[in-house]
This record gives sequence, structure tokens and C-alpha cells, in this order.
Amino acid sequence: MSHTFPELPYAYDALEPYIDAKTMEVHYSKHHRTYYDKFISAVKDTEYENTSIEDIFGKISELSPAVRNNGGGYYNHILYWNSMSPNGGGEPTGDLATAIEKTFGSFEKFKDEFAQAAIATFGSGFAWLIVKDGELAITSTSNQDNPLMDLAAVKGEPILALDVWEHAYYISYQNRRPEYIEAWWNVVNWDAVAANYQAALSA
Repeated sequence: MSHTFPELPYAYDALEPYIDAKTMEVHYSKHHRTYYDKFISAVKDTEYENTSIEDIFGKISELSPAVRNNGGGYYNHILYWNSMSPNGGGEPTGDLATAIEKTFGSFEKFKDEFAQAAIATFGSGFAWLIVKDGELAITSTSNQDNPLMDLAAVKGEPILALDVWEHAYYISYQNRRPEYIEAWWNVVNWDAVAANYQAALSA
């Protein structure tokens, strides 16, 4: 199998007080695991069983809703987990910081624009920082779609993901999505985002 379910890169309580341990446990072991299991079932004994997830997304409009929804949920959560760290927060440095300042004017303006994209996502979905044609851009998607999918309104290589499904924050924040987003900045893993940025530029 080319599709494996990765270990969470930190303990359930590692992101407290910003994201509580119970939310992390349920989100990872129940929600993410279910997306993975259903995705594996959807591609089992098909040509996509050993096809890369990126190649699957490239023709997702031709595939079943089960592959689209669960494949997206499987991939999106991996990027979301890796976008966070107990040692996160602060600001990016190096090439990523330079690119953010060039594109958005300042880090604070970037944060505001990204937060607004996350807040404005109706219902459930994700906010993304992507590399599109070598430049940074912010976008959002509904449900478990992502910018790698051929049907995405804005396509690009995702380098930072924020999950704004209610199950990502409801225990601690209830319906206060903006409060969750503000807290989330304290755990963003800028080293991982910078590595994703370099990989996207060289892809």
C-alpha cells in the first residue's frame, strides 16, 4: 500500500492550551482515521490503490465522491497536523518571510488576510497558504476539498493548512471560530511551512 496512516507528530496534549488534548485525540484517532479507512476502502482493488494521492487529486472530478471526500480528509489532515508544533508560533524567517512580505505587505497583513479567509469559509472547510506559479496565495475550500484537486477554484501547492471544521475546535471554542484562529497562530510550525515552501518552488 502506498497510502499509510501517519503517526501524530506530537502528543495529544502538546498543543495546549491553544488546542486541547481531547479535541486532538478525537480529531486524529476518530475523524482522521475514519477518512483514511474509508479512502482505502474506496480505492481498494482499483488502479488508484497504489497511485499517489497527488495524482488522484489531479483527476478527482472523474472519481467517486467517496474518493474525493475521504481522500481529501486523509491528505488535508496530514498537512494540518504538520502545520503545527508545540514549539510553534512567532513569525517565519528567511525566504518564506521575504515572500510573505513581498506578497502581502507585512506578516500582520498576511495574518489578517489568512484569518479572514478562514472565518469567511461557510460551514466546514480549510484555509490554505499555497504556492501558485511560484508566488504565494491564500485560498479556502469547502468540506475536504483542497487546492491540488482538478476542480478547485484556485489551484496550487498547499504549504499551510488550517482546519475550520467545528470538530477541530468546538470543545474549547464552541462557535467562536475567530478565537480558535487567533489561538492557532501560537502553534503554527513555521519551519515546516518554510520546508513546504522550498519543496513547492522546486517541484
